[in-house]
Amino acid sequence: MQNTYISSLVFAFLTTLSLATTAAQSVKPAAPGPITALITQVEQSAKVNLNAADAETLRRDLFGVGAAKAKAIVAYRETNGPFTAVDELLEVKGIGKALLEKNRDRLEIK
Repeated sequence: MQNTYISSLVFAFLTTLSLATTAAQSVKPAAPGPITALITQVEQSAKVNLNAADAETLRRDLFGVGAAKAKAIVAYRETNGPFTAVDELLEVKGIGKALLEKNRDRLEIK
């Protein structure tokens, strides 16, 4: 009789454990999409006009461009006139090929 009682307790325990494990796996909350991905999509749709953007806009909207490089871009534009091509940005001190390629899709000339 005691053997049957212990077997019943073990069976009940294993059944409860099995149900709890199954229920826990099916109740996974849906992971929300990362907010940075949404922000990146919005930012990519707005291009930066090299001939009209001020230093703050360049600093804020371009990857790897801080205050000094943004001011250098504006100074180059004021000294040499408007940009005629995005590749002309390579002539600005501190702007290299890697930085230009990182931002090429975000830049436009108008």
